[in-house]
Amino acid sequence: MYLNREKGGRTLEQNHLWTGGAVLNQTRDAAFEQLMQTQMARVYRLCCWLVKDRTAAEDITQEVFLKAYKHLSAFRGDSRIETWLYRIAVNESKRYLRSGLFRKRFSVTQANREACADIESEVVQKDERAALSRLIDRLPFRHKQVLILHYYEELRAETIAEILGITPGAVYTRLHRAREKVKALMRKEEERWI
Repeated sequence: MYLNREKGGRTLEQNHLWTGGAVLNQTRDAAFEQLMQTQMARVYRLCCWLVKDRTAAEDITQEVFLKAYKHLSAFRGDSRIETWLYRIAVNESKRYLRSGLFRKRFSVTQANREACADIESEVVQKDERAALSRLIDRLPFRHKQVLILHYYEELRAETIAEILGITPGAVYTRLHRAREKVKALMRKEEERWI
């Protein structure tokens, strides 16, 4: 009994800082803050790649972490938490692109699109890769997201499959089709300049 008492005669349970819920919440919040610090830039970069709008990517990134925080207790641990965050980011980006807000913003925010192009040039760092990036941008979303996750985020097919909720075989198929589409677009570009 003496071990459970602090000075002043209060037990640890009576001290509000040591109640089970407060300790768990503090631990959960600290762990989530650490997760945000380590993953925020990667999630933002992915969103920027997918939606091509810096402001929208910032909003989507915030939404990703809000959803992750709300549903952290539902995370089963079937995959890595980073994979789970990427899946939320892909879904939120897809939702944004399907929304009417995207169409309104897209016509108004050419400056934001150019700012995101600056981010692309930082990531890509070579002229050839910048040209390739523009070609990838012209692909359908389902092909673009697989290429970005595989080549730019350097994720394995199994991880991409978890993020997108498809089989690894489907990832390989989408990668193959996306590469074929990029090759066809490159041939068209070359023919234009001949």
